Amino acid sequence: MLKKNIVFGLLMSWLSTFAQKADSLLDKRKPRQTAISVLYAQYFQDGRHSAVTGGQGTEKLQVYAPEVSIAQQRDSSGNFALRAGVDVISSASTDKIDFVVSSASRKDNRAHVQAGYTSAVGKSGWTFGANTAISMESDYLSLGGGLSASRSVQGGNRSYGLNFDAYFDDLRWGRLNSDYRRPVTLVYPVELRGQEWSAIYRRQSYNLMLQFNQVLNRRMTLGIYPGLIYQHGLLATPFHRVYFADNSTVRVENLPNDRFRFPLGFQLNSFILDRYILRSYYQFYWDDFGIIAQTLELDFPIKISPRFSIGPTVRVYGQTAAHWFRPYAAHQLDQQFYTSDYDLSAFRSYQLGAALHFSPFSHFGKKLSVDGASLRYSWYKRSDGLQAHMINLVLDMLWNRWKGASKQ
Repeated sequence: MLKKNIVFGLLMSWLSTFAQKADSLLDKRKPRQTAISVLYAQYFQDGRHSAVTGGQGTEKLQVYAPEVSIAQQRDSSGNFALRAGVDVISSASTDKIDFVVSSASRKDNRAHVQAGYTSAVGKSGWTFGANTAISMESDYLSLGGGLSASRSVQGGNRSYGLNFDAYFDDLRWGRLNSDYRRPVTLVYPVELRGQEWSAIYRRQSYNLMLQFNQVLNRRMTLGIYPGLIYQHGLLATPFHRVYFADNSTVRVENLPNDRFRFPLGFQLNSFILDRYILRSYYQFYWDDFGIIAQTLELDFPIKISPRFSIGPTVRVYGQTAAHWFRPYAAHQLDQQFYTSDYDLSAFRSYQLGAALHFSPFSHFGKKLSVDGASLRYSWYKRSDGLQAHMINLVLDMLWNRWKGASKQ
């Protein structure tokens, strides 16, 4: 909803992993390490094709997203990860649901928590994991979970694995409203609330992602990532308007209740000399809505010094339109499915950015150290006029805990 497929994906943080320190001759205690990442992200966008008002109108949106990630090394084989955050969303687009400036629909909040555990099985090379997640906003509740398995062979030069995730969403509004505190109804545009446009208010998503990684030589690695995604339920957004060509009919967006999506990604990382890394990623995408898309992304971090690196990034994307997309007032009354959401239109997009990373290795006491700080900025432009600015600031810290006694 409201470009959230773009927004929340760009606001996600990453967890760092840390190798266990070698035992000292004078200290045989076993270290337990906890990696802590603090993320603050801002996202600003503007455009002129709001799906709330039928494909025309403001798309102004601001998101402020603090987040904390914790990855704890429980023992030599097990790792626990936890991520939690809150997104504060201010949207002029959703303000038009009621056609009332500064209405309650202008501001919203999203809270999300994810937790997972992975464990390696001896020296077999196998690693298994499980995760669970919850996300809540005023107009939906999402519960999810997943399983993963991977194996490393050839001394770590080759690995393959799979991840399966399932998400179950309830798209009714009312949970964060002080008068209800429970799911009540789907949100329709104010002038279309006289009838029930959809008898379905749930959505299920099942994601299967495969991965294959191979070290080609000392300076090059290859990754291949095919996937299959199936969605069932309410796939339309109930507060998106659609205006028809007769200049008098207005309806709620209507899309099929099933969707298959097939992404296939390739990543090639090249290590150039001692200071340069070229990360290149290409993805082909197809779905049965009629969208065919291609993505090319290049990331070129340059190591200026042992503690400082800088790197430009560029991303180019293009897609065809879904079968049922038409712009404002271009749909015919006999169509079964219809949308004027420009996320489903044909467009090209470009994203340019730069990332700075600094590793101060500062220590606070005997246990806490600052392992790194990163600042990333990106500018995003779509051929339909949508523009966005993204800023991410990440602080990585390391907390060492010890068990056992010192050897004197």
